Amino acid sequence: MSRLVAALALTLAFMGAPRAQPMAEPVAQIEEPRAYGYFVGDVVARRIQLQLPDGVALDTASLPRPGKRGGALELRSVAWRQSAHELVVEYQVLLSPPTPRVLEMPPFELRFTGAGGQPAGSLRIDAWPVAVSPLVAAGDPPARRGYGEMQPDETPPQRDLRPHAQRLLALAAVAAVLGLYLLHVYVGLPWWARRHRPFGQAWQALRGLPPQPGEAAQRQAWAQVHAALNRTAGTALLDDGVPAFVSTHPRWRGLQADLHEFFARSRRSFFAGEPAGDDLAWLRGFCRRCRDLERGAA
Repeated sequence: MSRLVAALALTLAFMGAPRAQPMAEPVAQIEEPRAYGYFVGDVVARRIQLQLPDGVALDTASLPRPGKRGGALELRSVAWRQSAHELVVEYQVLLSPPTPRVLEMPPFELRFTGAGGQPAGSLRIDAWPVAVSPLVAAGDPPARRGYGEMQPDETPPQRDLRPHAQRLLALAAVAAVLGLYLLHVYVGLPWWARRHRPFGQAWQALRGLPPQPGEAAQRQAWAQVHAALNRTAGTALLDDGVPAFVSTHPRWRGLQADLHEFFARSRRSFFAGEPAGDDLAWLRGFCRRCRDLERGAA
């Protein structure tokens, strides 16, 4: 009988006890940072622990987005740990006020989704104050010499620049010598060589002749071209020596016929006494062609 009474009493107690109800909406436990004692550059973090009902998840699109620039308190990072339902929001102080100033970490709203992505309510995270102190306390500077808001410019140090000037002069002198040397090698010597090559000198002499020179001047012109050929060949060159000259100087092969013509006209002018009327003009053209070949232009 006693056992029956005890069982009945236990059943009644169980039936009368309130049953646990499922969580109706998300709950946030916020670990706030201290609200004072910050300076420019410091990082302030809010740690938010969420308790979510079954089947409810955080909509990550509602998380605040870092990237906004130019504010006194800048959102640096947002970290959401899905497994622990933990959200960490970090701000960085970018202001150094002249006097203590209270800033606010702005509020934001978290949204939640249920089964099938349907909205499942929202949760507002309120603002939190942050007191920022100046790096240097504001105040009037001491009334002494050497202090004050504006200071005179410091006199630049006096340095002896004479060694540098002497070094620059020495370098300039070396550069001038090198420049003269290069000018001599690449300009002076080629010009001098062109002017003193055999046919270069002969051409200068023929260019200076008048249109109708005398017989002596014409003979001198033929003699100068003969001398230029002899200097080029290294020996006295005659008509029968032209093939050997061309074989040892292949670049003259293109003028072989002109060389034979030159010796034929020379014999007629010196020995036959019957120079052709165009001999001097032909001689000028022949000498110019030899000058160009000598210079590498032909």
